[in-house]
Parts: sequence; C-alpha cells; structure tokens
Amino acid sequence: MGCIESLKYEVLMRHVSFKEAADYVRKNCSEYYEVPPGFRIFDVNIIGVPPVLIGINSGMITFPFTKPCHGTFLLRLPGGDEIERVRKVGKVVR
Repeated sequence: MGCIESLKYEVLMRHVSFKEAADYVRKNCSEYYEVPPGFRIFDVNIIGVPPVLIGINSGMITFPFTKPCHGTFLLRLPGGDEIERVRKVGKVVR
C-alpha cells in the first residue's frame, strides 16, 4: 500500500465534507470524473461518500483524501500516469 505522505502534494482545503470537496473540484478543474469509493489513486484508496470527484487541470490531479482521526483534505499534486488512468476508468461528469 502506498503512502500519501511520500508524495509532493498541496493541501487546498482542510477538514471538508465530500460535498465541499466536490463543489471545489467542479468550480476549479477543467475536467472532473466520478469514481467509486475505494478507487485507488497513487496506490492509496479513496474513501468517502459518493459521488467522489477527481479533478484534472494543467497536469495536476485534485482529489479528496481522508486520514482516519484527522478528517478529509482536498489535495492537489502532479498527475503523471494517473491522469490517463482516471480518464479511462472514471465517469465523465458535466
């Protein structure tokens, strides 16, 4: 299992609801995709209340990440190969 702490990420929002995270993604990302809870990205599972949105913008991926006992954070980091995988697997939302 991967560790999010080993990645170079930026925290966009702290202690947010999944609705707040989804609203941010819709407003600030040029592309966004719905994925099921448990979807693996950067070798970590995303947990949360559907719909879980992952945003893509200028080579960056934005997604909610929940740390047990710490809450949900909205993270942004370079997407690399994960961008194409999200595009392929995720459901396009408009």
